[in-house]
Amino acid sequence: MLTEESYQTQYLDLNSIKELPESHTWTSLQDDCTDCLSNESESLPIIDLNDPDVLALVRHACETWGVLQVKNHGVSLRLLEDMEAATTKLFSLPIEQKLKVSLSSSNDISGYRLPKISPFFPKFMWREGFTIFGSPVEHAVKLWPQDYKPFCDLVEEYGKEMKNLAERLMWLMLKSLGITEEDINWSSLGGAAIQLNSYPVCPDPDRAMGLAEHTDSSLLTILYQNNTTGLQIFREGTGWLTVQPHTGVLVVNIGDLMHILSNGLYPSVLHRALVNRKQQRISVAYIYRPPANVLISPLPKLVDHYHLCLFRPITWTEYLELKSKHFTNTLSLIRISGSPNVVS
Repeated sequence: MLTEESYQTQYLDLNSIKELPESHTWTSLQDDCTDCLSNESESLPIIDLNDPDVLALVRHACETWGVLQVKNHGVSLRLLEDMEAATTKLFSLPIEQKLKVSLSSSNDISGYRLPKISPFFPKFMWREGFTIFGSPVEHAVKLWPQDYKPFCDLVEEYGKEMKNLAERLMWLMLKSLGITEEDINWSSLGGAAIQLNSYPVCPDPDRAMGLAEHTDSSLLTILYQNNTTGLQIFREGTGWLTVQPHTGVLVVNIGDLMHILSNGLYPSVLHRALVNRKQQRISVAYIYRPPANVLISPLPKLVDHYHLCLFRPITWTEYLELKSKHFTNTLSLIRISGSPNVVS
């Protein structure tokens, strides 16, 4: 495990390194990889959100994959490409400039930082990240003192569009399970974060990790990735599979809280990111969560004589605290042991 001291201070200028340093050297990643989703029977679905059968398509993808891709989602290609360009511009700044907005502690939310999962792994990852929670003005002023407003305006527009899409996707997922708005005692978004990621060109990609395997803690994550491959999902019985990027298509990951809310019917997906030696990969993740102090538990409609209640109630705040200590074991920690067959 990385120490707290190294976690805070190990920032290298990945864009200028010509030889992979020992601090970032992982064992070979090729033995457990499947090159791509080329087998038609193994194809990750791309769902047209205007399809009349969208509920059935969403349910099948969520149950069998824990991840889906969507098109005709209402977010313009212009906005996606503008966000990609702004992200590229941010990570192209000198390292000294980026460090002006680095997080002051591992508990901070917004800013330039190492991956939050870094302390659980013995090596550093070949990635730069910038997290936006709320307004980015405070950080943008330090990054572009004379020209910060265009970035802030773009982030605000992107956040509004993604909020609308996230709410739409959440209700498609819930309605596909037979859940109505009356079955949810909260309906407003408690908060969201935008995570900007850069995976620079790497001199030795076979021994470097962009982002190590993990599940998302949210209800769902909407990911835009540029035209460079790298995202992989894990599927039982198959192994690691590459999610090929498609122009204008967004990837939607099921998070741990949707796993809980659906009583395990929609599993959160284990995923990671690899790097390459020719192209920088840029991704932008919109992380959608419930209100911080609302108890999340399996919905009553999904619990009956034949389906036990699998998880105890937990808030987003409590879940994040547990996951910061127990990482991938968190879901098992809140799983109910010896649940009764009938839940009243």
